[in-house]
Amino acid sequence: MKATHILITGRVQGVGYRDWLLTEAQQLGLDGWVRNVGHDTVEALLAGDTEAVEECLRACRRGPPMAAVESITDTHAEPPGEQGFFKRASLRTPP
Repeated sequence: MKATHILITGRVQGVGYRDWLLTEAQQLGLDGWVRNVGHDTVEALLAGDTEAVEECLRACRRGPPMAAVESITDTHAEPPGEQGFFKRASLRTPP
């Protein structure tokens, strides 16, 4: 089991990144969430089977077709308190 908090920067807003990640994470059976934060940044919490989390991280580096990922930072995190993967409301400033 693995949980990681990620910040993805680049052209990741206005290109369907959150919806794309929602689909990817749900297909991999992950728990967690995704949301926009600030300018050109998406934040997510991924939790589940270690290999599934790693596969999702690799996919995040590519992103959907219109995205241009510049960087991803990931840090260890506690698993979310609820099951399933959800899209959260956007924040105005990065965490």
